[in-house]
Amino acid sequence: MAMRNSMDMSPAPSKEQMAYADLLFYGCWAGLLVMLITYTLYVSGILPPHVPLERMPEYWGEAVSTYLTKAQVPTGWGWTTLLDRGDFVNFVGVVLLAGLSIFCYLRIMPGLLAKKDRIYFILALLQVLVLMFAASGIVGAGAH
Repeated sequence: MAMRNSMDMSPAPSKEQMAYADLLFYGCWAGLLVMLITYTLYVSGILPPHVPLERMPEYWGEAVSTYLTKAQVPTGWGWTTLLDRGDFVNFVGVVLLAGLSIFCYLRIMPGLLAKKDRIYFILALLQVLVLMFAASGIVGAGAH
């Protein structure tokens, strides 16, 4: 009689697990594609940088606060005002990847409600709220 390994005995993933995994998989590829496109826009010069590359050595030895002041770089979510600049449009892909878990949880929450799986729904909701609160910068540690 053949022995079954432990992998054969594991349950099939739920619809919610597959939905989360699918969105995470395609979202990661989308984020990487966005990063490649925005990096190309930056290095090609199609979108000029906010801080010219030749000025960067001036700031290397400075404290972050000094750099932010001298280069007139906004803090927190202020970078979104500079999306027409090559060195800031690169953040879009990073934000997409960083926020992907929020979208994955939001995607599975209706299914959890439909199954009356209240505990997992509440956990997913709390996770979304914590991640959004952390990203908001309200506590002063968000962004840079």
